Amino acid sequence: MAEIVVAIPTFKRPVALARLLAALEKLDTDDKVMVIVADNDAEGHAGYDLCRSLAAHYRWPLDPVIAEDRGIAQVRNVLVARALAYPHVAFVAMIDDDEWPSPQWLRGLLTVQRDTGADVVEGSILFEGGGQDGFDGVSDMRRPTGPVAMLEGAGNILITRTCLEALQAPWFDPAFAFTGGEDRDFFARVKAAGGRFAWADEGLAYTKVPERRQSLAWLFRRAYGIGNSEMHVFLKYRPSLCGRLREFAKVAGALVVTPFAGLLLALSPRRAADAWRRFFRNAGKLAAVLGQRYQPYAVPHVD
Repeated sequence: MAEIVVAIPTFKRPVALARLLAALEKLDTDDKVMVIVADNDAEGHAGYDLCRSLAAHYRWPLDPVIAEDRGIAQVRNVLVARALAYPHVAFVAMIDDDEWPSPQWLRGLLTVQRDTGADVVEGSILFEGGGQDGFDGVSDMRRPTGPVAMLEGAGNILITRTCLEALQAPWFDPAFAFTGGEDRDFFARVKAAGGRFAWADEGLAYTKVPERRQSLAWLFRRAYGIGNSEMHVFLKYRPSLCGRLREFAKVAGALVVTPFAGLLLALSPRRAADAWRRFFRNAGKLAAVLGQRYQPYAVPHVD
C-alpha cells in the first residue's frame, strides 16, 4: 500500500472545502491516505477551523495548517513542505478546494503512475452540467490516458516524492503568487530536470462554474492572464534568440489575424468568442514581453 498525502490549498471557501472533504471520505482505495489542508486566510482561517472541527471523526488523518504568506505559490509550497515532513509518504496528490473527486480518483491516478513511471500525473476535470468547449475556465479538461509532453495545471495532480525531493525549494516560484502560472513554471522545472508526465482520464475530479465566470468579460480577462503568465514562464528560462523570435512572431501573427476572425465569425457566437479569447491571450503575452505582470489574484476574491 502506498502512503499518500492529499494536499488541499484553500482560501475563504469553507462550503466548497466541506464538499471536497466529504467526497474524500468516499474514496475507493486500500492505500494509506492523509489529508493536509493549508488555509491561506491567516485572519479568518475558516478552512482551518472547519478541519479542526472534523478531525476527531474524519475517515483519514486530517492535518490543517495556516499558510501565513498570501499567494497560490506560497500555499502550495507550505503543502509540499508539510507533506515531505512525513518520511513514509510516497506521493502527494493536489486538488483545489473548488473541486471534488470521484470515488476512483486516487486509484486512477496511481494506476497510471505505476504503468508509466511518470513523475507527475494529471487527472481530468469535468464541469458540473457539462463543459462549454472553447472557453478557458469553463471547459472540461480531459485527455486520453497515457504519457504526455506537458501538463495543464495543478488542480488535480499526483506528484512522486522523488520528484519533489529532486527539486530545490521553493517548489512553486513565489514570483507567480498573484499572477497564476506557478504550476506551469513547476512543470517546466520538472521537465528541465528530466521528469516525465502522464495523463489519467480515470483520475476524475469535478468542479462547478461560478456565476461570475460565465461572462465573456471574465473569460477574456482570464485568457489575458493566462497568456501573460505563460510568457513570463517562457522568458524566465532565457530562451535563445531564435526561440524568442519564433514565439514573438506567433504572438504578432495571432494579434493581426484573430480580430478579423472574430468579426468574420460574428454569426457564430461561440466561434467568434474563441477567436477573441485567442486575441486576448496573445495580448497578455505581448504585455509580458513589454514588462507588465498581470496580477488578478492580488485582490482577494471569493466565488
